[in-house]
Amino acid sequence: MTLTVPASTLDYFGIDSLIDDDTRQLQAAVREFVDRRVRPHIATWYDDGQLPARELAVELGELGVLGMHLQGYGCAGTSATAYGLACFELEAGDSGLRSLVSVQGSLAMYAIWRFGSEEQKQQWLPRMAAGTAIGCFGLTEADFGSDPSGMRTRARRDGSDWVLTGTKMWITNGSIADVAVVWARTDEGVRGFLVPAGTAGFSTAEITRKQSLRASVTSELVLDDVRLPADAVLPAAAGLSGPLSCLNEARFGIVFGALGAAHDCLRTTVEYARSRQIFDRPLAAYQATQLKLADMSLELGKGMLLAMHLGAAKDAGTLDHRQVSLGKLNSVREAIAIARECRTILGAAGITLDYPVIRHAANLESVLTYEGTSEVHQLIIGQVLTGHSAFR
Repeated sequence: MTLTVPASTLDYFGIDSLIDDDTRQLQAAVREFVDRRVRPHIATWYDDGQLPARELAVELGELGVLGMHLQGYGCAGTSATAYGLACFELEAGDSGLRSLVSVQGSLAMYAIWRFGSEEQKQQWLPRMAAGTAIGCFGLTEADFGSDPSGMRTRARRDGSDWVLTGTKMWITNGSIADVAVVWARTDEGVRGFLVPAGTAGFSTAEITRKQSLRASVTSELVLDDVRLPADAVLPAAAGLSGPLSCLNEARFGIVFGALGAAHDCLRTTVEYARSRQIFDRPLAAYQATQLKLADMSLELGKGMLLAMHLGAAKDAGTLDHRQVSLGKLNSVREAIAIARECRTILGAAGITLDYPVIRHAANLESVLTYEGTSEVHQLIIGQVLTGHSAFR
């Protein structure tokens, strides 16, 4: 009997049968872009600690993936599942690439789209969808990541103006952004503000010497008595529910994206194991290798089935934000385990940038903790199961 080797480890799970033709074509277009534009260069970009983000943003805008799940204002208006599968293909290229798209669309653009005035939407969203304007999302501070309610950045009224003071840390796209969505404490609670680049008192500094997400722009934002007009505030956002809803949008993309990195690791490892000869036999022919590959394929497939289920629920309007924690926790935890296991099969070759595995593994260390650490998502799930909050 002849066995047909599947083109993808996901073929066993019939994932393709869950995707409609339009979404399949869009996913293929993103995959082609990553293969053509990113894969030939990503090892160098990662090694150099740089990303041609502004150039890529325009190309990604032309591809239609920036804010693709939003309606109007030049956005494609795709399904949530289509957006998730685009994130899958982008992160198969590199987590930094998916972060660029995620921060642009699910954080900065989504905040303006959901909470902004019509004037703010018209001013920023069409250019951001086209990639000619880049946004960032300033919530995290050096001492306040998992607990944003303790943020020290403040905004006070001065006549009809607002004056912002504080710092934000670990901000993707920060030093190349044309506009920053900054969240600050006010006497009225937490509010969101649009801070254009070049505003007096607003400066950025790129964070270097990273050993993860090296092909990504990560920055500190400094607000030193930044004066903004009254119309800089996002009028429909009041309290922490505003920024937290944006984070939930980004987490949804990670549910799919992290699995893209895992799939790239597994695909690379299967190909390597088939060609690598050890004691006159392919590495793939050994039981220990096949046991590892089988287990990793199983976890990847289960993760994709959960992701597709969550995508269908989001498209149906029935997704609970706490369910996203299930997906984010599972996808990233399994993806990083797969990357590490793949590295063992590649042996010494697995620690070089000739293969993507160690790069994905290092990137996933960041994905494991941003947009909610694993512990935060475990506690969210625990609260749902027990009815008791363990956060306070």
